[in-house]
Amino acid sequence: MRNFILFAIVAFAVAGLAPHYIDKLGPASAAPPALTAAPAVVAVPTGSGPRTMVIRRDPRGHFVVDGAIDGRRITFMVDTGASAIALTKETASRLGIHPAQRDFIGRSSTANGVIRFAPVRLGMVEIGGIIVRNVDAFVPADEGLAENLLGMSFLSRLRRFEYREGNLVIEE
Repeated sequence: MRNFILFAIVAFAVAGLAPHYIDKLGPASAAPPALTAAPAVVAVPTGSGPRTMVIRRDPRGHFVVDGAIDGRRITFMVDTGASAIALTKETASRLGIHPAQRDFIGRSSTANGVIRFAPVRLGMVEIGGIIVRNVDAFVPADEGLAENLLGMSFLSRLRRFEYREGNLVIEE
């Protein structure tokens, strides 16, 4: 009798948990998702309230988003560990930013060591309709930066940003 009761308890527990895990696994016959470099952003309109965006991870596990700097399209990787927006030399050049050697006056500790950078100020940065004006940024002295980083000089001026259910949520 005791074994029967123990079996019943285990069966009820498995029956209660199984749908949750089956939903996470998805259908067995589904093909794996195609790898894409395109940013996965969903802008959620909220009427007259604050604008909210949900940013999904890319195949590498990073949060990549299309935006604009002073009206020019730019792709960023969101980096909460970066104190400011960091622009590749190529992007800075496309924006008309050409720091001279004497402009590289800043120093910053990064995961790759200490770097020199030229501080710059961006007139307007826009991500999915969320606009922040007069944003600090920098351009590193070397070519070590592979992609533009959307750092805290932008993120800290939002109402909130949070990691929720595997997505990054930002709110104006």
